[in-house]
Amino acid sequence: MGPVNGTLVTEAGDVSWLRSDIALAAAARRQAAQLARGICLPEERVARVELCVTEMATNLLKYAHDGSLALRVVRARGNAALECLSLDNGPGIDDVERALRDGASASGTLGIGMGAIGRLADVFGVHSLRGRGTVVCARFWADGQVPAAGPVEAGGLTRPISGEQVCGDTWAVRTVDTAGSAGLLLMMCDGLGHGPLAARVADRAREAFRDSRNTSPTAVLEDLHRGLRGTRGAAAAIAFVDFAGRHVQLSGAGNITALVGTGDTRTGLLSLPGIVGVQLPRPRAFEAAFPPGAALVMHSDGLSDRWKPADFPGLFTQDPAVAAAQLLNQAAVRRDDAGIVVALHRQP
Repeated sequence: MGPVNGTLVTEAGDVSWLRSDIALAAAARRQAAQLARGICLPEERVARVELCVTEMATNLLKYAHDGSLALRVVRARGNAALECLSLDNGPGIDDVERALRDGASASGTLGIGMGAIGRLADVFGVHSLRGRGTVVCARFWADGQVPAAGPVEAGGLTRPISGEQVCGDTWAVRTVDTAGSAGLLLMMCDGLGHGPLAARVADRAREAFRDSRNTSPTAVLEDLHRGLRGTRGAAAAIAFVDFAGRHVQLSGAGNITALVGTGDTRTGLLSLPGIVGVQLPRPRAFEAAFPPGAALVMHSDGLSDRWKPADFPGLFTQDPAVAAAQLLNQAAVRRDDAGIVVALHRQP
């Protein structure tokens, strides 16, 4: 594959993480309204956003052992949306379908329920693991129009180490469309360390990924290596998802976990030892099949790599943001920055 002008699909941005406490609802309303107005949502839709995050916060405080809200602006193919994610660590929802019916509640809450949140939002998703935790996602597009989905959809999430406001982990996705080859390029990058210096590496990595005109994972990884010279360096991996060939190629250096998962299997894709921007061995590409129903998952070592697809029933049928959030919710067990990007091959 030669040089091409790819189109940026989506990438990591700033995420406001709000921990569950008595002031959560008020803080979430303020932050969500500010972000919503920043992408020019009309006031009527800002009010819907505020209602949505208030219910999310109320549910966390009433039902969850512990949890947090993640609020962010996401961009896809030139469009912007406000995304509200609720993540908790249990007890989970026994019957999600029942919980989505209006009026279903175990105690007196705000009263609109998850079903109404689903109608308020342009995109809604929920995934729950009994005894382990629930993720709820509500997305509000600036123009109210949900972008058309392709055969493979991608999304990700980052969370900084406790005590830091910025994250050294980052991700990005762009299209590839050349003669005889169409697909997605994905980057997962973990700037060494954490805090502002690691976040600066992450910013440089996204810039180098956007500017690269190459499409093969090995060539893009070399572009990242050149773009990160003079920094503390990073672990990084580049994957190409081939739509027609239904396979994945990956080239990486450093401790990035990458795998293709199906309902009950996982196929690992290797990264070589090295530090992108400091010492990069000659890149190599590794391949795996990527059939419909499969998920490509790439994450930093801020997440444990011991999870199994079979432990997450139904997750890979969800929106990629829900899948990424639930994996981070369950597997981010280390005291470190955490970052993950997920590509899902939809069933025809």
